[in-house]
Amino acid sequence: MAADEETLKKLLVEIRMMEGSANLIQSRLRIVSSALEETAIAMNALEGVKGCPKGTEVLVPVGAGSFICAELSDVEKAITGVGAGVCIEKSIESSTTDLKERQAELEKLSASLRQQLEQLLASIENTKKNLSRMIEQQQGTPQRA
Repeated sequence: MAADEETLKKLLVEIRMMEGSANLIQSRLRIVSSALEETAIAMNALEGVKGCPKGTEVLVPVGAGSFICAELSDVEKAITGVGAGVCIEKSIESSTTDLKERQAELEKLSASLRQQLEQLLASIENTKKNLSRMIEQQQGTPQRA
């Protein structure tokens, strides 16, 4: 009986650890989804600027749903983040290409995280079924199908 209780405790700990890992993966998925949305917005903005003449008035988001009116002084270049807080001036085309590459990497990461999450959730479900089966056997009640 003591060995069975020890096994039950180990399964419970295993389930809790897997649930913690699943929560972590879900959190990372939310971050990746947010980065994908931000990348798509940036790509759309750059695409929209491409055909605009110099001096075109645009609305620039400043956060919290607020915007300021500005005029485009340069429609050939954009300042693009390249990581670690570093930004460089690039052509609109080059910036768009970089963003498309970043989007592809984020999509791969998202797919990988979703796959990991699915596998982990299936493992949690199987472990929970095993735990239920063991508890029912210990109590001497018939198993449910």
